[in-house]
Amino acid sequence: MDNEFARLINAFPKELKWLLSLLHIDKQDSESQTAPSNMDWDYFLKVVKHHRVYPLVYSILKNADQDLIPDNVLHKLRSDYNRNTFHMLHLSSEMESVCKSLRNHQVLSLMLKGPVLSQELYGDLSLRTSKDLDILVPMEDVEKAEQILMDLGYEVNHEFPRILGDWKWRFHHISFFHAQKRIQLELHWRLNPEMGMEPKFHELWDRSRVSTITKYPVHFLGNEDLFLYLVSHGARHAWFRLRWLVDIDKIVHKGLDWTTLRELLQVYKSNHVGGQALLLIAALFGTEITHEMSTLIEGKLQRKLAINALAFIRTTINLCSEPHPELDKQYRRYMYRLRWGQQKWNFIMRRFYPSSTDAVMLPLPKALHFLYVPLRPFLWLLRQIKQQSSL
Repeated sequence: MDNEFARLINAFPKELKWLLSLLHIDKQDSESQTAPSNMDWDYFLKVVKHHRVYPLVYSILKNADQDLIPDNVLHKLRSDYNRNTFHMLHLSSEMESVCKSLRNHQVLSLMLKGPVLSQELYGDLSLRTSKDLDILVPMEDVEKAEQILMDLGYEVNHEFPRILGDWKWRFHHISFFHAQKRIQLELHWRLNPEMGMEPKFHELWDRSRVSTITKYPVHFLGNEDLFLYLVSHGARHAWFRLRWLVDIDKIVHKGLDWTTLRELLQVYKSNHVGGQALLLIAALFGTEITHEMSTLIEGKLQRKLAINALAFIRTTINLCSEPHPELDKQYRRYMYRLRWGQQKWNFIMRRFYPSSTDAVMLPLPKALHFLYVPLRPFLWLLRQIKQQSSL
């Protein structure tokens, strides 16, 4: 770890620094389990919860010297661990049921994260948290898969207009919720939003693996495709949860075909996010950067993105749902750096491309949809005026 990374990490709260030492994959010994003096245990629990690593932390601390950890802290971690275990078993059962229903209707599906990721990387369903099920289907089967899910009792959350075809590239998933089972599910037709380059579904399917945690075969991403997806997802969220980086640490230690991976990252313009992730796990967890990895971390952009991410990791702010003026500005700058050339161009151009929101504001017959192109600036301006007036 070089001086700049060391300086920034040393400025982390002691509770977060101790958490990092606990998560160090090769140093889970009695020394790493000794907490710093004057620990704010309430804040420590908040940090562990925010980063969604409480199952791992409990699995480490339950064997520590009980005199070193307050009883209420272990009790809280144990309670969260047990609750997560039941939740993951519940998700695993539902995952099998949904994938079977999709396949029975001739819809192929790939699990992106969830229980299969827990078993594949951690060897135990209980050691990783998952809020929902993320399922990828071919673009041409999205509407069919939606109907299957609704027949199973799922309802769409956060519906967006789909009058024009822009939704297929402006978005990458639809969120569902099953009220009776209390399960959230995201139906994906792309790995990532914003029309970034990524493998086609049939390529991912041909390289997929079959999970061993269910009786019915559930397919999930191949090793290198999984790394590509996880680093893209984590980078897009500025790695504000350590859980995502622990996933990367696990998959690196598990082993990758680095020749194949380098080719994938090169083809899909993802060298910078792959390098960023490797730099972060090296700095935060002490993961060894081998010769095979070294070419991926070279470059100023990878380093800059990794340093930028530390500002988000040190907080307990959820970038997805908690407005924070200063971090929001940093995040917008970070996202601009993250986009490679064509993505930046697409990001700018989509501002001029008609959206289904325009069609909601000014309904036109299908034969006149071409008029949304010249009308786009005026409709956008009208929306801004309405938003300002409603404040």
